[in-house]
Amino acid sequence: MPKLQLSRSIDIEFAVPFTHRLRETADVGGDCFHVLADLLVADTDSGVAPRVLVWAETSLLGASGNASRIARQLASLSNIELVADVIPIEGGEEIKNSPETIDRLLGQIETHGLDRRSFIVAMGGGAMLDAVGYAAAIAHRGIRLIRIPTTTLAQADSGVGVKNAINYFGKKNWVGTFAVPWAVINDLKSLDSLPDRDYCSGFSEAVKVSLLKSPQQFEWLCEHADAIRNREMSIAGEAIHHSCVAHLRHITAGGDPFEMLEARPLDFGHWSAHKLEPLTGYRLRHGEAVGIGVAIDSLYSSLEHGFPAQQATAVCECLAALGLPLWDAALEPIDRLLVGLEEFRQHLGGRLTVTMLAGIGKPIDVHQINVASMRRAIGRLKDIAQ
Repeated sequence: MPKLQLSRSIDIEFAVPFTHRLRETADVGGDCFHVLADLLVADTDSGVAPRVLVWAETSLLGASGNASRIARQLASLSNIELVADVIPIEGGEEIKNSPETIDRLLGQIETHGLDRRSFIVAMGGGAMLDAVGYAAAIAHRGIRLIRIPTTTLAQADSGVGVKNAINYFGKKNWVGTFAVPWAVINDLKSLDSLPDRDYCSGFSEAVKVSLLKSPQQFEWLCEHADAIRNREMSIAGEAIHHSCVAHLRHITAGGDPFEMLEARPLDFGHWSAHKLEPLTGYRLRHGEAVGIGVAIDSLYSSLEHGFPAQQATAVCECLAALGLPLWDAALEPIDRLLVGLEEFRQHLGGRLTVTMLAGIGKPIDVHQINVASMRRAIGRLKDIAQ
């Protein structure tokens, strides 16, 4: 009889294939509706018409609202089952601060009998998509989600991401999942009703990713900042496109889509942004906080890591030209903000890892922050903002 082995170790590496579908449209509620319709029947091997539930921010409803236009067209399709009228959801960061919101969303999934071959179509800004994406990811371990981001911020960055989360313990995105959406539709028409403040705030992510990836794109953004701010949509659409594709390529080809490694380059400027938002009671938009965070870390990089001071100043000027604030009173006292470094470390796990810049297109990972230099950087930003 063979002798009993006291221990065995079996390690098997495997990969799960995903497809990330990005579509760009001029008016998905009108002439481009077929793009959404095709996505809903892309997988027909079951022979059963998929059940479809639509959630949309309240501002998108009404007779002429984009969500209402899309719902009317969905109701006319014979190869899907639209299980309910569009269900309105309030937008903004507040939706992520209440677990009751998730319970309500899960209840609607159960009430309407959605399963893993059903679809949820979500129309809204980044915070709403975060909350809806979390509910869709945990119901039945995952229901197919089609995101239609309706803010420049969500179209340029988070809408195409694979993260979903809500806030907990007063901390940003403390509870969440990684889940690849079935598809993302960036629709320019959806931006028409966006207030100027929300419109401008989204371009902080375009600046951020250009600093990480492309000196040419950063220069282009600086040159076209006035046109983007003035809503020349042919140019603004290009800025959104390049930002979105840069984020998407990093996620799909960067080797770490679910952030298992210690570095998160796409979170450049975010350690302070994530702390600044709760410090202002979420009065500050996420994109505005990111813009301030990018400015802070650009100035810090010029003090500590050889990032040219002239380029750091250009970052601040570009953000301001795009209509983004460079300062908020909640930045002082600075000690409160610096707590965000430890919270950022906890969120990543392991040692502190923050992305900084040695040059445009030359991100570096640092594991220690010179607090005195960080104070100087924030002080310099205050001078520039004034």
